[in-house]
Amino acid sequence: MKLFLLRFFTWWNGATLNTLWHTRRHGELVGQDEAGNLYYRTRGGKKDPALGFERRWVIYNGLSEASATPPGWNGWLHHTVDVAPSEEDYKAKPWEKPHMANPTGTRAAIRPKGSTIGLGRRQAAAGDYQAWRPEG
Repeated sequence: MKLFLLRFFTWWNGATLNTLWHTRRHGELVGQDEAGNLYYRTRGGKKDPALGFERRWVIYNGLSEASATPPGWNGWLHHTVDVAPSEEDYKAKPWEKPHMANPTGTRAAIRPKGSTIGLGRRQAAAGDYQAWRPEG
């Protein structure tokens, strides 16, 4: 019951009921990424008459967070590339790091040295900082 209500009233907890209905009726599964997100396009690759190109969309596994879309799938969703990552034999280069969703606002947020919310003390600046004081 809770999942039904979340899908009925919220869009950020995954796909809404209308999105799931539209996907089942008009969508064609193209692939799935390592996070479990499912990628779809209009069945048969038909072009949308209003847009002039096929529609592509993702149903997130969990919270709807665009930064959780890996670079290859992001390029396909935005029509930067025509071939979906599931349809090609892509091998990552040894220097490429694995994709990481944007951690801002979470416990995993990146806090560089000197950050006001980081641990430890701020690095000294050149000659260190002198606060401005009004004269008079």
